[in-house]
Amino acid sequence: MNEISAGGGGRLPLRSSALRLWIRLARAYRAIEQAAARDVARHGLTLAEFGMLEAIHHLGPMALGEIQRKILVSSGGVTYVADSLEKRSLIRREPSVSDRRVRIAVLTEQGEKLIREIFPEHERVLEETMSGLDPGEQEEAASMLRRLGIRAAQIEEE
Repeated sequence: MNEISAGGGGRLPLRSSALRLWIRLARAYRAIEQAAARDVARHGLTLAEFGMLEAIHHLGPMALGEIQRKILVSSGGVTYVADSLEKRSLIRREPSVSDRRVRIAVLTEQGEKLIREIFPEHERVLEETMSGLDPGEQEEAASMLRRLGIRAAQIEEE
C-alpha cells in the first residue's frame, strides 16, 4: 500500500486509488508546469503570456473570451495578459466587425516573429520533460486523462 506524508514525520496509508492518482497527477503537473515556466521565462514571458501568443499563432486572431477558454485563465487574467503583451507590442486588440463589445487579439509582426522563434524549442523542452513515457504511452495517457476530465466535468454538472 502506498503512503503519504502526514507531517511531523508520520505516514498515512493511501487506501484509495483515486487519491493516489490525484496526488500523482498534481505532482506530475507541478513538475511539468515548472519546466515549461522556466523555458518561457528565458524569453521574458509567463506561461499565460506564452499561451496567448501560441493560441493566436496556431488558431488565428480571436476574441479575448475565446482565448480565456483556450488558456484557462480568468476574464480579469486574460485582460491583464493582453495588456502586458500589448504594452510590449506583441499583440494588438482590434474591434470585432460583428460585435462592437468584442475585442479581437491579433499578433503583431514582432509577436509573430517571437512565437515562431521560441515555439520549436519550447516543444522540445516539453518532449524532453515528458520523455519518461514513450510516444505510445503519452498518447494512451492523453486519452485516459481526456476521459477522466470529461467524467469529472459531468459529475460537476449533475
